[in-house]
Amino acid sequence: MKYKRILLKLSGESLQGGNKNTNIDPAMLEQYAAEIQTVREQGVEIAIVIGGGNIFRGGQAEALGIDRVQGDYMGMLATVVNGMALQSALERHGMYTRLMSGIKMEQVCEPFIRRRAIRHLEKGRIVIFGAGIGNPYFTTDSTASLRAIEVQADVVLKGTRVDGVYSKDPEKFSDAVRYDKLSFQEAYEKNLNIMDMTAFTLCMENKLPIVVFDMNKQGNLLRIAKGEETGTLIS
Repeated sequence: MKYKRILLKLSGESLQGGNKNTNIDPAMLEQYAAEIQTVREQGVEIAIVIGGGNIFRGGQAEALGIDRVQGDYMGMLATVVNGMALQSALERHGMYTRLMSGIKMEQVCEPFIRRRAIRHLEKGRIVIFGAGIGNPYFTTDSTASLRAIEVQADVVLKGTRVDGVYSKDPEKFSDAVRYDKLSFQEAYEKNLNIMDMTAFTLCMENKLPIVVFDMNKQGNLLRIAKGEETGTLIS
């Protein structure tokens, strides 16, 4: 395996699959759990950050007349709901998991303690980080970058519905060019929308590579863990 410890970033919307009439599609949970299991069985240590956009997104708050800070906390709670759902799916597949939260809610998850998170990973448990970093104004991309640095992950794997980073939106422009590899500086200069700037800068300053890939294609997660060229590598 090329990577011993990974941090997988998933969007909340990905849990809907193609079904926009439900917040969480059981088929997507099952698919993701199976993909994660194949990597875990190879001895890779796995941490996960999942968004909450399928339930509530902090950016929606203003349109609803909700204060931005309050809205961001609502979004954080949505990530915990998704984390609990993913945790259950992983445990149905026989994996040991821990859900850790940036906000204290001991009845459903452990508070985030860095040394404890690292110990869980060393023992082979899959650690899901919920509730962002516990503060408003930070995205789950920023959470993924920060937690990856804190637990000394080898890479951030950003699972999306496209097979890498393009010069422009490939779903809208047929002439979009796909990149296999980029330096952080190139990605910055080309103004590519990979992560929000806070998250991207954290990775760049700490020399933490990012791989953007299609999480919905079977076997992709394992291919990346093995070091095969899949998606776009930013380093």
